[in-house]
Amino acid sequence: MGSLGWAVCLSLLSVGAYATAAVAQERLAEHDHRGLSRWAVALLLTGAGVVLHVLALNFGTVAVVQALGTLTLLVALPIEVIRYHTPISRTAWLHAGLTVGGLIVILSLSVESEDSAVLAESTVRTLAWVTAGVVVACSGAAWRAGPTARAMLLAGAAGTAHGIGSVMAKAVLASFTTGGAGAVSVTAAMLVVAFAVAGYLLGQLAYRGAGLAAPLATVSVTNPLVAAFAGVVLFDEGVRFGPVGLAAAGVAAVVMGWGVVGLARRTAGSGSRGESGGASPLERAEAE
Repeated sequence: MGSLGWAVCLSLLSVGAYATAAVAQERLAEHDHRGLSRWAVALLLTGAGVVLHVLALNFGTVAVVQALGTLTLLVALPIEVIRYHTPISRTAWLHAGLTVGGLIVILSLSVESEDSAVLAESTVRTLAWVTAGVVVACSGAAWRAGPTARAMLLAGAAGTAHGIGSVMAKAVLASFTTGGAGAVSVTAAMLVVAFAVAGYLLGQLAYRGAGLAAPLATVSVTNPLVAAFAGVVLFDEGVRFGPVGLAAAGVAAVVMGWGVVGLARRTAGSGSRGESGGASPLERAEAE
C-alpha cells in the first residue's frame, strides 16, 4: 500500500476514533460527567484520534488529511440513526454524496512533494506570527460584530489555528523521522499544542449565542482550506495534470465544501435538539 493509501486508512481510523469518542462523551454527559471508566474511554478514544491523525499527516498531503477529517460529519449520519432513530433525508444523502465525490476527486489529483516537509526555524516563527495575526484580527473583529458574524469570525479563527496546527505537526513529524528527536524544533512542537488549544477554545466561544450551524460550517471549511494553502506554499504540495488538474481540484473543493456545509447544518440542527447549549460531542470531534 502506497503513502496515499496509508494516509487514507489512518485518517479514516482517526475519524472513527473521534466519532466513537463523541458517543462516549455524549454518554458521559448523560451521566452528569460521572464515572471514571467513562472518562477514561472518552479520553483514550480522543487521544487515539489525535495520534492517528498526526500519523496520517506523515503519509499524505495536509490538504488530503484535513479534508478526510471532515468525514466525521458523514459518520454522524449513521450514529444519529442508531442513537436517535432519526431518518436520513434525501438532502442529507445529497450532501453526503457531494462531500464524498469532491473528496474522491481531490484524492485522485493530490500529489505530495518529493522534498522533505521539514521547516526551518525562521519559517516556523514567521508562520506562527502570521497565524497569530490572523487569529487575533478575527477574534478582535468578532467582539464588535453581531451574533452571526461573531460566531463565523471566531470559527474562522479556530479553523485557521487547527489547520496551521496540523501543518506544524507534519513538520515536527518530518523532523523526527529524518533526524530523530534532536532534530525536532521545540518551537514548532510547542506551537502544535498552542494552536490546538487555541482552536478548541475559539471553537467553543463560536458556538455561544448564534446557534451551531454557521460556526460549525465555517470551521469545517476553513480548516482544510487553510491547511491546503499552507501545504502548497510551505511543502510544495500540488496536483496532477497542471492547470487542468488545479481547476478540477478547485471545482471539487467547492463541491465538497457545499456538501460539508449542508452536513454541518444538519448535524448542528440535530445537536441543538439533543442539547440545551454548547457544541455537541460530534461537533467538537469534527473541529479537532
